[in-house]
Amino acid sequence: MPPVVIVPALIWVTLLLVAGGLMLVRARDVLQRVVALDLLAVLVMALLALLSYLQGQAYYLDAAVALALLSFVATVAAARYLGSGGPFG
Repeated sequence: MPPVVIVPALIWVTLLLVAGGLMLVRARDVLQRVVALDLLAVLVMALLALLSYLQGQAYYLDAAVALALLSFVATVAAARYLGSGGPFG
């Protein structure tokens, strides 16, 4: 894939990161914040994958996979915590 496609994609994902940050700041309740943090994690993973392809370095892709696993576990833990009403509920 030529850099003519990758560079605008990097710019677009960066702009989406800014929009996701604004969404996180303006969230009204905890559930919206969890969704916004999950969105930011997905956008960072996309950014890492694009950088991995552009620079030809595999460790960016490894970091994206590690972030995906960590984000999934954190989102499930937050959903279970909020669904049960607390740590002992």
